[in-house]
Amino acid sequence: MDFSRVELSDEDTAFRDEVRTFLRTHVTEDVIRRDRETGDNFDEGVHLALGAAGYLEKEWKAEGEGGFSRVRRRIWELEKRRAEVPWVTWGTTSMVARSVAKFACDEIRDDVLRGVFDGTVRLCLGYTEPDGGSDVATCKTRAVREADGSSWIINGSKMFTTGAHNCQYVFLITNTDPDAPKHKSLTMFLVPLDLSGIEIQGIRTVDGDRTNIVYYSDVCVDDRYRLGDVNGGWTVVREPLDAEHGAVAAADDGLDDVAIMMHQAGFMAEAADNVAALVAQPDSRGHRPVDDGSVAYRLGCNVARMEASLSTPSIFGRVALAQTMRDIAPELMDIAGSVAALPVGADGGADDRSEYVYRFAPLVGIYGGTLEVFRNMIAQHVLGLGKPSYSPPRAKVS
Repeated sequence: MDFSRVELSDEDTAFRDEVRTFLRTHVTEDVIRRDRETGDNFDEGVHLALGAAGYLEKEWKAEGEGGFSRVRRRIWELEKRRAEVPWVTWGTTSMVARSVAKFACDEIRDDVLRGVFDGTVRLCLGYTEPDGGSDVATCKTRAVREADGSSWIINGSKMFTTGAHNCQYVFLITNTDPDAPKHKSLTMFLVPLDLSGIEIQGIRTVDGDRTNIVYYSDVCVDDRYRLGDVNGGWTVVREPLDAEHGAVAAADDGLDDVAIMMHQAGFMAEAADNVAALVAQPDSRGHRPVDDGSVAYRLGCNVARMEASLSTPSIFGRVALAQTMRDIAPELMDIAGSVAALPVGADGGADDRSEYVYRFAPLVGIYGGTLEVFRNMIAQHVLGLGKPSYSPPRAKVS
């Protein structure tokens, strides 16, 4: 894998400048402030502007189909992060749209993708259930086919359906055969969220983000919204799950993130840089906190730990980044001192982001599956170890 510096052509440099100008125009301080207040990780005005400018379609499509070149894709991703574009709803939309393109009937596929590209259609994930944990295959939300076969009645609830209140469809996993083994009982639907019987309730997480619990009460869904075969839902959902889990092949040209969660890791890196700058400022007597050897040592250890996690690839990086964020966030706050307890934008605060990273870190180890689940995946599928046993130890026979 090549990690050398990429020299931009004149055309790619012009593209970068165009993107920066566009993002400065649309991702304003008001947008960022409003996103922080709502926790939506979505701004409709920005999203529609991205669609109208063709950026959403170019990001989604491969280069051979009219999408970004490899270099321009990397420029685009980096500039979006630097501009703090509210992005989560586009992330779920992009993932689900690939399954729509592959498994939906022609009518639904063409209509949905058209809206995805212009920004008017957004898609969210209906996986986790209130008592289901990280195993989405243990699904209790039921879909029962009507006698004439033309539609389905869905009942159940889903937890952590982030973005549902800003989306038009939910990529919903249902159980259509309770007597079958769990991976052979699932059917996927692309459910319009304006159907009767759907109720969306917002939930705020400790980091300030909004997610949702969604209730489905006798929701009638036309069979044309089914994706893939009946009881063949595991095939449909596997690709988006792999993408969310970070189980994707590395890019030989080095132009992709080495692991999923790099976007979130950017907040950690920014907090570390800000704390380093904070402790390098002299007080009224000319003393800098970083001149204290213990401060410099602790800061150096945490930055080294962070740099190692940023270089860890694939699913290993998924775990390393989340665990590192959990471990160094309280250290960064402690190094910065009492000012770090104030959130970004608060009067008297340092806006160093360490407080936000501290609140955000526990959730990074839950999104898309807990760290324990990922460690088990590594143990089983990479190291070839057996499945974990959670049964109590046998009593010793005396």
